[in-house]
Amino acid sequence: MPDAPALAERESVEIAIGEALVASGKLSSAGLDRALRLRGAGSDHFLALLTKLGLVSERDVAEALAARLGLAIAAADELPELPLLEEELGANFLRHAKIVPLADEAECVTLAMADPLDEVTIRAIELRTRKRVAPLIATLSDIEAAHERLFPAARHPSEPAHEATADAHHDVERLKDLASGAPVIRLANQLIARAVEMRASDIHIEPREHKLAIRYRIDGALQDMEAPPAALGPALVSRVKIMARLDIAERRLPQDGRIRIPVRGRQIDMRISTVPTIFGENVVMRVLDRSAIELEFAKLGFDDALERRFLALVDQPNGILLVTGPTGSGKTTTLYTALRHLNAPDKKLFTVEDPVEYQLDGVSQIEIKPQIGLNFAHVLRSILRQDPDIVMIGEIRDVETAEIAIQAALTGHLVLSTLHTNSAAGTVTRLLDMGVPDYLLTSTINGILAQRLVRRLCVNCREAYAPLPEFLAQLGFAGDAAKDATFHRGRGCAQCNGTGFRGRVCVVELMPVTAAIRRHILAHAETQEIEATAIAEGMHTMFRSGLDLALAGTTTVEEVLRVTRTA
Repeated sequence: MPDAPALAERESVEIAIGEALVASGKLSSAGLDRALRLRGAGSDHFLALLTKLGLVSERDVAEALAARLGLAIAAADELPELPLLEEELGANFLRHAKIVPLADEAECVTLAMADPLDEVTIRAIELRTRKRVAPLIATLSDIEAAHERLFPAARHPSEPAHEATADAHHDVERLKDLASGAPVIRLANQLIARAVEMRASDIHIEPREHKLAIRYRIDGALQDMEAPPAALGPALVSRVKIMARLDIAERRLPQDGRIRIPVRGRQIDMRISTVPTIFGENVVMRVLDRSAIELEFAKLGFDDALERRFLALVDQPNGILLVTGPTGSGKTTTLYTALRHLNAPDKKLFTVEDPVEYQLDGVSQIEIKPQIGLNFAHVLRSILRQDPDIVMIGEIRDVETAEIAIQAALTGHLVLSTLHTNSAAGTVTRLLDMGVPDYLLTSTINGILAQRLVRRLCVNCREAYAPLPEFLAQLGFAGDAAKDATFHRGRGCAQCNGTGFRGRVCVVELMPVTAAIRRHILAHAETQEIEATAIAEGMHTMFRSGLDLALAGTTTVEEVLRVTRTA
């Protein structure tokens, strides 16, 4: 064990790094004070406590350590593909010490360390290898991901697979004991941490006849992950339900809950949904990573011209602006970005959501609860007595909500909302079919934005290619446009997990409600007629916007066709 002076010196260095994080704006003073109060209460060192509490990110801590100690940072792609020093040091020791050996030379061993202040481990390795140790800094998530790749046999040591037998399905107390055991707790935490590291939006836990399936939705596509033994399924599901404060004894009915947990120095919110299936409970965990959301129009895929036209509608003093598309098309993120633009000290902003996904500072957010009668229409009526300037309604689902939103717009409020329709022009037809009077639509609707999400090509491995002339002709290219057309595709690399894609971007069509569109609304014109007029007035369809992104190398033409085929 290290002596007291060594521990005091280490703590002094760590606190100095914490103060440097405050000075750089990466950590709040209140967060530092909180961690100082809690230090010594557990086994974690001070810097590890900062990330465990979600006060600062691993990367920020690594950079502060590097600056303080004069060490370099080892990036994830610099960690080796094959294990080094496994026989001398052992996989379990390397895991426990949070180390990945990078190089083994005649007189020096280079190590990537999550904790370069761990002098005891460094001395032990020097004695074992009889070589000098040269430490580099790596984040814990990068080191653990490398361990998963390098030492798969040690992935889940001592997991009690034999304990979760068929009797566990009917023995609630046994399930509680299993779910509270260290192996299952560790398994659940690893499942969540890995999802955050891989930028997954959802975790699917699916019991099947002879196995347990784990799938992550990454950039909109489901990917199979390595799963634990099927016998651990009931205990894992029970652990998730305990974390979400659900009833683990109720396995016949669907349940919904929430989890808030710090992961790798980031505060993660999760929405939990369980449903019974013939092989057990199916669980979907929606990952809501506040630090990953980017409320900037450029990051969403809006070019300068589109952003100017959209903000011209957002900045109207009253009226309704609708964002439409299917579930999972990024509508709420677009509205949040608009609210961020509108949020100012002289304005009162309200949102009514189901549920509240991200908290916006300076905005009063309300979550509906239909089980007690607190629906969109009920909340909206109450909000209008709160003297708002701007109201965002999560979704217009019925004519009652639509009519209250229209009344709000007519009385001088700006209303933002979403609707499930396939196109901007189709939104008009949908509202008329719901029973909203045409003259109210023409008086209040300022504009409609329809959108989809396409996967963004990985910039590290994308490559250009010349498409076949026949294919270009099918897409509508002709003449010089066909000769100059170049598309891109992703080869797949470590940075994108071999998919060729990393992240997503919007393809949109924006239809301002002009005088010509209003005449079509009063005449109850067909969707195609409204769309043709909007295109003649300058609207780019989602397909056209998507092709522009494909030509720019942002996405593939196949992605564009996939999401716009039904638009």
